[in-house]
Amino acid sequence: MKITDIVNAKKVTVSCELFPPQHGSELGGATSIVRDTAALKPSFISVTYHAGGDTSSHSIRLADEVQNMCGITALPHLTCVSSAKDIVQGALAELKALGIENILALRGDIGEGKAKAEGTYRYACELMEDIRDHGGFCIGGACYPEGHPEAETLQRDIESLKTKADSGCQFLTTQMFFDNNILYKFLYKLSQKGINAPVLAGIMPVTNSTQIKRIVELSGTVLPLRFQNILDKFGGKPAAMKQAGIAYATEQIIDLIANGVRGIHLYTMNKPDVASQIMHNLSDIIT
Repeated sequence: MKITDIVNAKKVTVSCELFPPQHGSELGGATSIVRDTAALKPSFISVTYHAGGDTSSHSIRLADEVQNMCGITALPHLTCVSSAKDIVQGALAELKALGIENILALRGDIGEGKAKAEGTYRYACELMEDIRDHGGFCIGGACYPEGHPEAETLQRDIESLKTKADSGCQFLTTQMFFDNNILYKFLYKLSQKGINAPVLAGIMPVTNSTQIKRIVELSGTVLPLRFQNILDKFGGKPAAMKQAGIAYATEQIIDLIANGVRGIHLYTMNKPDVASQIMHNLSDIIT
């Protein structure tokens, strides 16, 4: 089933994101995580993609596990980074053969000073155009409520989203954020620009302080004072930080749903137990 059909058919969707292991020997453990996450009956499960090399096949194998073994719609990622066009075409053919109808098309992180190699993509919109021309896929893209770290301004970043929409992007998933007001302002700006694709709110339950410090460094995500106080108070106490992080994420999601946001996407960090607690907290809210 296509993601746009899922989102349009339900009042609220809650999906989860997983990432594949770096080594083939770890696939058994990853498969267990997939099955534990699928048992929560999320609306769909996305699987991140490590472009090129052996790990790309891991991503496709886990997407196959999600959809064809567990019966949950899969949303595999494809990235521009290190992906020659022939590799992407091969991945598209393999995904289509597996009956997978959805792809999240991303640029990925391009290393400093790394030039565009011949036969590769540099921007997500280029990748989206090729997926669209291949046919048969519902295409998603990423968006940044606080603006992409490399964008000159948020407005310029939103203009880039309009280009993605024109290139075949049919829905968007946000980078994580911790202040809902930032998302509400962002959605208003998208509407002003005429971008009407469904937007799924990306929520990360923070269960350890080291994790979030690294994420903030990479993404520039702003931590509201209320959340920073939680980190300061409980960051050195793993059990307390996990409980507080789940509570904060739950409260964020409740506020989002109350304000009309229909799509919630959990960055689970391969922790089905964390996703399970959040789903339990929302059991009567999302029915």
